[in-house]
Amino acid sequence: MASPRLKYLSLGVLVFQTTTLVLTMRYSRTLQAEGPRYLASSAVVAAELIKILTCVMLVFKENSYSVRALNSILRQEIAHKPIETLKLAIPSGIYTLQNNLLYIALSNLDAATYQVTYQLKILTTALFSVSMLGRRLGVYQWLSLLILMAGVALVQWPSDSVEATDKKALSAGSQVVGVTAVLVACCSSGFAGVYFEKILKESKQSVWVRNIQLGMFGLMFGFLGMLTYDGKRVLDSGMFQGYNTVTFVVVALQALGGLVIAAVIKYADNILKGFATSLSIILSTLISYFWLQDFDPSGVFFFGAALVIGATFLYGYEGKPAPNPSRA
Repeated sequence: MASPRLKYLSLGVLVFQTTTLVLTMRYSRTLQAEGPRYLASSAVVAAELIKILTCVMLVFKENSYSVRALNSILRQEIAHKPIETLKLAIPSGIYTLQNNLLYIALSNLDAATYQVTYQLKILTTALFSVSMLGRRLGVYQWLSLLILMAGVALVQWPSDSVEATDKKALSAGSQVVGVTAVLVACCSSGFAGVYFEKILKESKQSVWVRNIQLGMFGLMFGFLGMLTYDGKRVLDSGMFQGYNTVTFVVVALQALGGLVIAAVIKYADNILKGFATSLSIILSTLISYFWLQDFDPSGVFFFGAALVIGATFLYGYEGKPAPNPSRA
């Protein structure tokens, strides 16, 4: 059983990773700086590369820093099992799409609205778990999903104030783009997460080896996407155009965030994860309002956010469904 210290450390890590990634990504996409803005597609590629290298080092450490053992595992589990490796192409492609969508979402939505809306991934994960894994949900869980949908709908409810109405009118198009990106990301997150869980349950491979396989396809899909959508700009100004300290922090957080969560999730029960989600939403709201100054919350928003937070706790109340493995 995990000690209280490890549980609280897990809580702190989950809150820090979730909140910091969203806020720094939002800040990096709205920061007014000289020169071109960095390419989101290149950030996704860089993150995948860091993930692969990190997972290789973790496998290296698990095998007592033996180069021979590392080489043997990579050959046996990846090169000699092409069918098993190819199974990861589907979730990897979806995750790559999702990572690009998150940049689009945070380029068009404030961090608080994004954080609350993105909790719809609980709904999509639950539905895919029922259909793909045959998991059964209890009464409280189904009720929590209804409350969750109501809360997210209220968060998107337009404000009645004149200032907010003018602001909404000016950014209506970007709001639609942002919300659409989040909704598609929620669907992709739910499907890919459950698919990845299903694969892990059917094999005994290390989660780090699986993430290397995911990263290989992710790197390939991400690179192809970068050349397709930003090829001309990459040829003109390079892959790392517009990069600064904030950009590198975003890439590092995106690359290592999933690995950190995968490492600490065994110490975090449903209640603890509910606390982490709630604190992250609250922190994102406060920082968006006081620091980024791109968010003017209304009473309806707070009510909707409260419903989402309550639904998160309620979903983990009845039973303890197996947590979905984190995608690195």
